[in-house]
Amino acid sequence: MRSHDYGRDVLNTPKRKKVPEVAAEPGLVVEDPGSGFCGAVVRFEYGQVVLEDRHGRQRLFALTPAAFLLDGKPVTLVKPAPQPQKPRISASGSVKVEGLRAQTAKASRIWVEGKHDAELVERVWGHDLRVEGIVVEPLNGVDELPQRIAEFGTAPHRRLGVLVDHLVAHSKEQQIVDQINNDDVLVTGHPYVDIWQAVKPRAVRIEAWPVIPRGTDWKTGVCERLGWGETWEGWQRVLGSVSSYKDIESDLLGAVERLIDFVTVPQD
Repeated sequence: MRSHDYGRDVLNTPKRKKVPEVAAEPGLVVEDPGSGFCGAVVRFEYGQVVLEDRHGRQRLFALTPAAFLLDGKPVTLVKPAPQPQKPRISASGSVKVEGLRAQTAKASRIWVEGKHDAELVERVWGHDLRVEGIVVEPLNGVDELPQRIAEFGTAPHRRLGVLVDHLVAHSKEQQIVDQINNDDVLVTGHPYVDIWQAVKPRAVRIEAWPVIPRGTDWKTGVCERLGWGETWEGWQRVLGSVSSYKDIESDLLGAVERLIDFVTVPQD
């Protein structure tokens, strides 16, 4: 209220404008009006903020109220709220289990045809298999698969998952698999002549896997056509190109995922 006799009402003081708080995210450019130093937020040290100017010079400033100018207007810098950490993802696309300790291997197993198959499965699903305590073993061929299964001695707590290369209708591999009748064994496969083909061509920077005539060793023929040197050199190139499940064809992804589910299912 104003008084004509005494001028402005001394008790009616204007409200001070609230200075906005701004999260000091890295890269935010502010100015210290006292020194004229203008720079981007770099980090925090001892409860203070470090600014770096365009010449690379760094200075430490206290986070006091209304201590900085942002676009010429006073602001109070505050430390940004901590962001929730995103879960780390394994090569297979599963959530990574942190602080994993190796556990005793379970009785169940996954069998694959050869060393290259085992290395590729380890590259993509190794984390998942260690979490579950499942061991992958190379068979070096499936010609004697029924006998090997009998020797292994399956049971509900001792399951076998078998990954077979070139599992297509009327193939030798399909005829062998047809002999197996065991509830504790699951055989899956992929249509490729060799596990190399289950890696997407773009991952190894080729347009397509070359067609190798019958009677020629497939790996040898591929390395000759592509100029990859010896087969061991070719395999290092193929395996080194795989960083996650995204580099693998869906036929192999589905086959291996079904095997892992089968051998890890809880038993009563």
